[in-house]
Amino acid sequence: MGLVVTLLALGTQWTLRQSFFRVQHVHIMGLRHESSTEVIAATGLGRHPTMLDVSSTNIQRDLRAFPWIQRVSVTTHWPNTVDIVVHEATPVAVAFNSSDQLRYVSASGRDLGDAPLDANLPTLTYLKPQAPTWPFARAGQPAAMVAGELPRAFSAQVSAITVDASGDVTLKMTTPVTFDLGEAVNLREKFVAVASVIAHSTLRPGDVVDVSVPDELAVTGPAPS
Repeated sequence: MGLVVTLLALGTQWTLRQSFFRVQHVHIMGLRHESSTEVIAATGLGRHPTMLDVSSTNIQRDLRAFPWIQRVSVTTHWPNTVDIVVHEATPVAVAFNSSDQLRYVSASGRDLGDAPLDANLPTLTYLKPQAPTWPFARAGQPAAMVAGELPRAFSAQVSAITVDASGDVTLKMTTPVTFDLGEAVNLREKFVAVASVIAHSTLRPGDVVDVSVPDELAVTGPAPS
């Protein structure tokens, strides 16, 4: 009996590895910024692997090098079709790289690629310009995170987000008024404080509002010229 089961299993494996059960059709949905040809090549699906060897985990790993691809969902349709749904990253800000090229930035701080100079998003700045590498996926990531969390109530009024080497974040508004958030923690409470100040206070251009402790707001005027 055991021999029969083994032979049946081997026979099934052999059958499922024949050409009829190899990937012949790949459908990619949700891809806007990357090349579908390059994506298929990166996954190896163009080499017609067996359906048994198709792995969502491996495909996700293979596509990490593509800046815009945040995650993917993979569905197999036997005998030979694979559907890939791509979930692209959303740009939440822009920043200049070390070559002074403006780039889109995701909430994770990833460099997504070239952005037009008139992109209507906050500009990120890391106050340690001697750093030669892209800072917003590392030490400067709090600025990108804050950009991704900005509420609709005032997000359109934020022109720039600055983070220093200690992780303190400031928002420069179009007014221009600056809000000092401190560390990128308790953002909901700090954003409520920012919205309240905008709605109920009369601020002058150059004012700095410290909301790092939301219950203890402090407003200082512009630095003397």
